[in-house]
Amino acid sequence: MMRVGVPKEIKNHEYRVGLTPSSVRELTNMGVDINVQQSAGEGSFYSDAAYQAAGATILGTAEDIFAQSDLIVKVKEPQPEERRLLQKNQTLFTYLHLAPDPEQARDLIDSGATCIAYETVIDKFGGLPLLAPMSEIAGCMSTQVGASNLERSKGGRGVLLGGSTGVAPANVMIVGGGIAGTNAARIAVGMGADVTIFEKSLPRMRALIDIFGSRVKTQFSTIDAIEDSLKQADLVIGAVLVPGDKAPKIVTKDMLALMKPGAVIVDIAIDQGGCFETSRPTSHQQPTYEIDGIIHYCVTNMPGGAPQTATAALNAATFPYVSALATKGVSKSLDTIEGLREGLNVHAGKIVHPVVASSLGFSH
Repeated sequence: MMRVGVPKEIKNHEYRVGLTPSSVRELTNMGVDINVQQSAGEGSFYSDAAYQAAGATILGTAEDIFAQSDLIVKVKEPQPEERRLLQKNQTLFTYLHLAPDPEQARDLIDSGATCIAYETVIDKFGGLPLLAPMSEIAGCMSTQVGASNLERSKGGRGVLLGGSTGVAPANVMIVGGGIAGTNAARIAVGMGADVTIFEKSLPRMRALIDIFGSRVKTQFSTIDAIEDSLKQADLVIGAVLVPGDKAPKIVTKDMLALMKPGAVIVDIAIDQGGCFETSRPTSHQQPTYEIDGIIHYCVTNMPGGAPQTATAALNAATFPYVSALATKGVSKSLDTIEGLREGLNVHAGKIVHPVVASSLGFSH
């Protein structure tokens, strides 16, 4: 059995937690020892008492958690002060998003730890089961925050997403029709917006038509089509994903000149570097900035703003993997659980995921 450690997340305004008390109870019933840092669950309204009742040991500091645990279960990528605590005999299981973050990659290499990234684990269908729940939530939230930032007091155009009697609804342009883009469209349609989804996959566009019917328009994504749509857009949501790699830059800085003043960009792909050339990471504390009159929202941990929903959804997806790692060990789990090996990003001082290594320019 591996001792599991759950540190408190320290990324700016990150309120999620790696394990819920319910997950802890399941694990302790399997005989797994769980260490939870004091107040780790506060942001998601899980008390230390709830973790203790579930069988966890509460430890005071992150240093204690890392020193007394074999498997570290987190949500977001380890921050610099956390990376210094990692040891070569430990396994880290969390979101990493290494492609745009060579500094983190080098620190993880130097630690010697085994690092498994939620976002590159695959299932038997080739899907991304540990990224999917957060993509759903980020997609839904992208429309919410986009609608909010279109308000004039936030610097936006002063446009209501659903319009009003005799007034046309806002034009919402969604780039990427995967899980995040689909959920963004679902909320935008529900709010009454005029929605177009840009995609390159014809099968995916057919699936979107099956889901939405005539409530959304689909368009094959080309430079010309993107430029034409930007001229009409009030809200542009970037939801492009290349698993393990940097997101492609779909909208360039020059294209911002085509957009209406006060239009809003929301970049869901910012964890992987962003799909707009002008995107740069922001936080829930300071979520937006303006370039050429266009409002940019590029929060890297968007689901952290809805931690109760997000933590529960994430645990439902990660629990089978955590329980296997804790009870069977890393090697056996990687050998027997389909798709977990693809989650392995760093091991024994090397980047071992080919796409991640290529995106960083590191040897594989």
